Amino acid sequence: MAIDLLRFVVLFAILYLAFGVASPFVPAFFAYRGLAPEQIALVLSLSTLIRLASGPVAGRFADHLHSLRLVLAVCAACAGAIAFALVQPREFAGLLMVALLHAAMLAPLTILADALALRSAAGADGAHARFEYGWVRGAGSAAFIAGALAAGQLVRIFGPGAVLACQGILLLLASAVARQLPEPVPMGDLSSGHRGSSEPRLANLLRNRAFLSLMLVAALVLGSHAMHDSFAMIAWNAAGISSSTASVLWSESVAAEVLVFLVVGPLLLRQVHPLVGIGIGAAAAVVRWTVMAQTSSIAALAVIQPLHGLTFALFHLCCMRVLVAIVPVGLAATAQASYAFGIGAVTAILILFSGSLYTRYGTGGFFAMAALAIASLPAIWMLRRTLDRVDGTCMLAPRR
Repeated sequence: MAIDLLRFVVLFAILYLAFGVASPFVPAFFAYRGLAPEQIALVLSLSTLIRLASGPVAGRFADHLHSLRLVLAVCAACAGAIAFALVQPREFAGLLMVALLHAAMLAPLTILADALALRSAAGADGAHARFEYGWVRGAGSAAFIAGALAAGQLVRIFGPGAVLACQGILLLLASAVARQLPEPVPMGDLSSGHRGSSEPRLANLLRNRAFLSLMLVAALVLGSHAMHDSFAMIAWNAAGISSSTASVLWSESVAAEVLVFLVVGPLLLRQVHPLVGIGIGAAAAVVRWTVMAQTSSIAALAVIQPLHGLTFALFHLCCMRVLVAIVPVGLAATAQASYAFGIGAVTAILILFSGSLYTRYGTGGFFAMAALAIASLPAIWMLRRTLDRVDGTCMLAPRR
């Protein structure tokens, strides 16, 4: 158990360090290479579409091969090699093609890593945890922060291209670590009662009412973050909050995320049903967006920013606990990819919607985000009713 936990902590730390090093500076790299704003927007938007498509494809392929570990290692190695290729000078058309290949290989990494970590953490019967997934995911969040901080120094000394070279090295390391991970063994479909099936079909997932309900709840609550992620900094600066103060406020939310992943979330899930945690996260989102809709007071924002630990980290931990219980191992990667696709697609739409809200209402647009979180509450009740009829949900009992 300790060895597997260590392997996953190392993998997530390397992966999220790679993301943290490069993600904030990719647009700056494209500008450094001479791309016009319209060209940068085209590359980023097409990359987002490619990620939405490649994640489910890679997940289904990994489940079909019964080798999530191999597909993860190959995707990480390819993404690392392509990161080096991005640094090489080329015309816009060639740069666009390489960037899209890079996005296609990056998208499956967190999906497959999550699927492997969740199944390994749950153990053979799912009722007795081998380790806490939150510890692994928290290590990733902390590494992302470290990567983003280090990237600033790399760019200052070596220029924007350095962060992609650094990401390439880290992803190649992640590929090597991925080959050492344990592969989940199919145990049958816990959600449908067909325990002897080692090759569950995709259609089973699409008929899984608990899974579809979980996706709806997650899309509403996590999607409600769209306006915050897109316009919070803009709104704070417009209210006269300095960039340095805004950075501190943002850092509060990230620190709370790490704390909940590593400590608070795992402790809470030993005492309560995951749906209670999901409800707490949704309720916290209602409070968070309602306050942001009404004030830009630094004191008020400083109080509510740590709620990110509940609206994202605790909510994510609880959703993952439910997902493991309702989806068979044979569809682990497919379910993880479908879950991410649904949330990503809804969030993309809400980001566009948020632009109109902010233009028309300013921070008052956060009331719409609060309404989404409120709408999740009956969806959570519906999920609970569905879970009551699902076999195998003993896996959702608090792990003491």
